[in-house]
Amino acid sequence: MEYVTISGVEYSTIYAPMWYHLKGLTQTATGYGKKLNTSYKVLYAGRERRIYCCCFSNCGTCYIIANRNKISVS
Repeated sequence: MEYVTISGVEYSTIYAPMWYHLKGLTQTATGYGKKLNTSYKVLYAGRERRIYCCCFSNCGTCYIIANRNKISVS
């Protein structure tokens, strides 16, 4: 089981791939984007929330969305 840290608290992840992850495809043609779906969700504030990634170069920043706010995930 993998864990992520959100605001200093550790949460366990849930493996929930999208259909294109299972087929070995990417969400965009280039693999870059502002709101890319990852294969993981996290139980945060009583709801399962998808972990997204913003990637425009060699590294990306992962986050979840809660109450229309982006919360960083590490």
